[in-house]
Amino acid sequence: MPTYYESNDLARFADVGTHQRPLIDKFFEYYGMATGTDGALTKREKQLIGLAVAHTIQCPYCIDAYTTGCLESGADPEQMTEALHVAAAVRGGASLVHGVQMLNGLEKVGA
Repeated sequence: MPTYYESNDLARFADVGTHQRPLIDKFFEYYGMATGTDGALTKREKQLIGLAVAHTIQCPYCIDAYTTGCLESGADPEQMTEALHVAAAVRGGASLVHGVQMLNGLEKVGA
């Protein structure tokens, strides 16, 4: 059954630059520097961060790409799962901390 997100579309990512090649080339240059090479963080660490962010923004293309990237850079399933749980905890905490807004509203009306 077809879905809105087709995994084969990920291979067409560069096609987004069809009508503005210089912009997509700059993006891929930056993207490669940010995610694909060792720096202060190892490539493996960057891929784990990418996997966590991919789940947070719920991008199926990113989840596929970073799952592969994690494995290729030496991360194991346990590390990948832990990264996913870090993302879930941060996202959950961000939802809960906004409960202060609710408390402020309740206090304004004396509830």
